[in-house]
Amino acid sequence: MISVREVIVVEGRYDRNVLSQVFDAVIIETGGFGIFNDSEKLSLLRRIARQRGLIILTDSDGAGFVIRNFLKGAIDPALIKNAYIPDIPGKERRKRAPSKEGKLGVEGMQAQVLIDALSRAGATMISGSGKSGRAITKADLYAAGLSGRPDCGEKRKALLKKLDLPEHLSANAMLDVLNALYDRESFRDAVTGIENLR
Repeated sequence: MISVREVIVVEGRYDRNVLSQVFDAVIIETGGFGIFNDSEKLSLLRRIARQRGLIILTDSDGAGFVIRNFLKGAIDPALIKNAYIPDIPGKERRKRAPSKEGKLGVEGMQAQVLIDALSRAGATMISGSGKSGRAITKADLYAAGLSGRPDCGEKRKALLKKLDLPEHLSANAMLDVLNALYDRESFRDAVTGIENLR
């Protein structure tokens, strides 16, 4: 696994799944064109960009460039690195037919192509585990009563409100965002007293 400091922004979950097999990084999905009407997610991306920087990695088709250009116009360009995949004809295994333009998307790329794309974009990459300290884990969420316990949904909502994060983040999405914005110590501090915020 290659650790990447910046947060990688992709179009959808299949892109995310492929990247998570190659990179140890926080990966956030735009939900395709859904980002155009999701002011909470856009606000979150701006906040993450200020703290960690963003790498935009969309498909090389027209739709991918529309999403990329929207993000470039909505977020400070100084905080964005753009990674591009090559135009490769074909279709992804899960699909019955190729895309409208007949090109492979991010999910259809080989690992080395993705590594090269992020390298060319100037991603901060470290082979092996380059993280200092331990990441916030699902076990930490469970221990804090934020998943797998009674009232965990209410506690998650209270924490998200306290941290000024979108209220509809799932436990897994919240974990990614927490790891992008906080270390374990500040996470523990934030969790303290959330029962009183409801």
